[in-house]
Amino acid sequence: MVRVRNAAEDPAAFDDGRVGIYLHLPFCERICPYCDFAVVLAPTLESETEARYVEALCMELAARRSDFGGRALASVYFGGGTPSLFQPESIHKLLEAIRQAFPHSESTGELETTLELNPSTVEQARLGGFRAAGINRLSIGVQSFDDLQLKRLGRAHRAAVARQTWVAARAAGFDNLSIDLIFAGPSQSRTDLDRDLDELLRWEPEHVSTYELTFEPETPFGRALAAGKMQACDEDRAAEMILQIESRLEAAGFERYEISNYARPGAHSRHNARYWQRQAVLGLGMGAHSTEVRSPDHPHGARRANSRRLDEWLRKVEASPGQAGVEETLSAATARGEAVFLALRQRSGLSARAFEAEFGGPPRDFFEAEIDAMRLRGWLAEGEPAAGDLRLTSAGRLMADTVAVEFVSGD
Repeated sequence: MVRVRNAAEDPAAFDDGRVGIYLHLPFCERICPYCDFAVVLAPTLESETEARYVEALCMELAARRSDFGGRALASVYFGGGTPSLFQPESIHKLLEAIRQAFPHSESTGELETTLELNPSTVEQARLGGFRAAGINRLSIGVQSFDDLQLKRLGRAHRAAVARQTWVAARAAGFDNLSIDLIFAGPSQSRTDLDRDLDELLRWEPEHVSTYELTFEPETPFGRALAAGKMQACDEDRAAEMILQIESRLEAAGFERYEISNYARPGAHSRHNARYWQRQAVLGLGMGAHSTEVRSPDHPHGARRANSRRLDEWLRKVEASPGQAGVEETLSAATARGEAVFLALRQRSGLSARAFEAEFGGPPRDFFEAEIDAMRLRGWLAEGEPAAGDLRLTSAGRLMADTVAVEFVSGD
């Protein structure tokens, strides 16, 4: 019998040899009151500010290229912030720099190249330019199709503009569109959610991401909740909404392939899957995070995080572009916990064989008590002892965050 080498012996055995590129474009015309991302308020994005930021991204890419050297390009993702505030010429310049830094084989199919977009008349006019620049997938932050709900969420756009943006995206040639939808919002009922789902399905997107409204402590919504000025959705009602979304979307032909994500066949997000599968991602820009290439020094991987402050990130990049982030090497224990909870987020679950190959033993060798506790609650399903694969049950998917904490704290 051939023994599979573990990560400490052969880090490259758990690496697909490719790299995803994430570029964080942090500027927003308006900051949503629930947002906890690294963003910068820019009611008008000045051309000088945009040019300086693009140049800094190119500098960081050039400096960090060698850390991911020789790898094929797996995906490109422009996130934010509001990346669509940038001119198409800036997006084109960045994509050209990425293509020069990393090869992409046409034999692997069209490169998934995503740009996040907020509905607005200004950004509609740029859609053709984004398509010509090389963007082939849009993630549109619709959040709701109800004007009252959009107002309650503090969103700048209204439903009519979202509809216009969708039509313009299709007219510009985009055939891979994703919609972001927020549920369990302020005073939202299940009837309200059904209306959102009705309209979403009429649009026939290829992909849908659904997010329960969360109240992060340092956001206006978080502070309002702490002060008793807002009320979070009841947990039981939020759970009912999750099941409502799952039922409606799966009946319409979508697969819930990850806790928050649904896709039609062939339309899964390749870029986001790299995070769940713990594959290499080079993050560029203010607040960006990288998943570093495994090596003998960090066989279970490492993370690098850039400063969330624009002035600090720019200063570091312009002074020493390869040293703009702070790196954390993952211990075997940390990596084991992350391997479990990230796999459980996916419909495919955790392969016990792959886990054992990396860590030297099956999941039960490290998490027996946690597995037994989660199975007893009906949240976790386990394969036969010879396999030991793990996946969340229907009830477990409603409790995914709680299950994740068990495995992380169980290290």
